[in-house]
Amino acid sequence: MFGQTKAFSGFSADDIPAAKRFYGDTLGLDVTEENGMLNVTLGTGGVVLIYPKPNHQPASFTVLNFPVDDVERAVADLKAKGVRFESYDSPDLKTDDDDIARGEGPDIAWFTDPAGNILSVLKV
Repeated sequence: MFGQTKAFSGFSADDIPAAKRFYGDTLGLDVTEENGMLNVTLGTGGVVLIYPKPNHQPASFTVLNFPVDDVERAVADLKAKGVRFESYDSPDLKTDDDDIARGEGPDIAWFTDPAGNILSVLKV
């Protein structure tokens, strides 16, 4: 029934102009605005909808993952643009001095968008 639909994912933000600048300018994605919502086109051609929600609560899980060939370079490039990465030091999850988790699955680093939603860059 849904095998041929062009499904998409979405999540909320409390500041659409800030989200538009972040996804468009900082991350370099194609972002269009329609009816107060953002359509973010990913490299795969898929689209993510970001919609306004005044009482927005950031997701407590990763909402969007960006596979990259070089995690270290992606982290350094984003840090140079002012993106702050999450640092973890728990028994189940540790990041190194570069804010990258290594050794348990693909190398991965997490950061947040202006609304606090969690995103990642991970080694393909």
